[in-house]
Formats: sequence, C-alpha cells, structure tokens
Amino acid sequence: MSVAHTAVTPQVGAQPPIGPCGEDDCGIRGVLDRLGDRWTVLIVVELAKGVRRFRELQRAVPGISQRMLTLTTRRLWRDGLVERTVHPTIPPQVEYRLTATGRSFAEVVAHLAEWSAVHKDEIARSRERWEADHGQL
Repeated sequence: MSVAHTAVTPQVGAQPPIGPCGEDDCGIRGVLDRLGDRWTVLIVVELAKGVRRFRELQRAVPGISQRMLTLTTRRLWRDGLVERTVHPTIPPQVEYRLTATGRSFAEVVAHLAEWSAVHKDEIARSRERWEADHGQL
C-alpha cells in the first residue's frame, strides 16, 4: 500500500454495525438528544424540587439565557415532561411543573447524579493519568 492510498477497504462479507434496534434507531435518538441536553437536565433537576415560575427557573439555572430557557421549557412542554400554566395576570405569570413522565426522568437524573458523586474522584484521577500519558484532548 502506498503512502497516498488512504481508502479503507471493507472486509468481504462484513456487516455494518447494527445498534440495539437493528438498523433503525427506534426513534430514540431525538429523545436522547433532548434528555441529554445540558439545559434540560438542569431545568428538570430544579423542577423536581417543585413548581417554579419562569424567573425562578432563570435564577436557579446559572448561565441560561432567557431565550434558551424559553426554548428548553417549550421543548420539554412539547415532549410531555413539563406542564405549563399561564395565570391571567399583568404581566402574565407562567408556572412550570414536571408531569409524571418528567418526574420519572428526574428519578433517573437523580441516580445519575448519585453515581457521578460517587465516581467523580476516580474519573478525575483517570483523566489526570490519561493526560499525563497522552496530553490534552
């Protein structure tokens, strides 16, 4: 093989990797994209504490812009994880609460947070060893 030849030749009879749902993603890719989003997780964690108004959520989630909070809560509402209630006041008061589906997701997030707390030091040490051997990513 020459230096200029960089094409990968497929193995004869080799099958492409198939995921847990066969060749389809089972429709879960969009769901995982939503649930794995940074802002989604932080908002769900806050709403697991109880009903929150828009500004309360904004103050409770450091770094989130008004636009990103609006987009994320709208997507969570669309996906059935959050219930949105508008009270007819001036200015309108909007409250958010988790639905049953949102509460079940919050339980998963809580387990993930517990796992993270237990393993964070081990992961930090592993990263330090890796970076010492391989450099920064």
